[in-house]
Amino acid sequence: MARFVAHVPLRWTDQDSYRHVNHARTVTLLEEARIALVFDRARAAGATFSDGLLVAGLEVEYKRQIPYRAKPLRVVMWVRDVRAASFTLVYEMHDGPEETDPVAATARTHMALFDLDANRPRRLTAEERTFLGEWGDDA
Repeated sequence: MARFVAHVPLRWTDQDSYRHVNHARTVTLLEEARIALVFDRARAAGATFSDGLLVAGLEVEYKRQIPYRAKPLRVVMWVRDVRAASFTLVYEMHDGPEETDPVAATARTHMALFDLDANRPRRLTAEERTFLGEWGDDA
């Protein structure tokens, strides 16, 4: 199974008064990693998720605190549960940029495809399904 890796930089403002990255900022960092996969990488592969893709659900589990430092976080992602109009992204957020850095959080986002012009759900295109299959573990 292939895994997509994004390196997401930390900003000074990502820490809270306890000097670690708080929940809201963690969700934003996961979003930045997700954009790198489902918009940037997908567009290069001919998939068009930018036509409408919504977060239908989100779950985050914390394993350790993430303090601020200049090194980026390593976010590893893969795809599960590809359906006609939805899929799930799974994340491992590492406490640092290296493969050996410990996992600080795991997360899942359930993604729903949506036709923004028609204001209704839509089905995956063949190109989108193929793209997700490259990162899937459903086999």
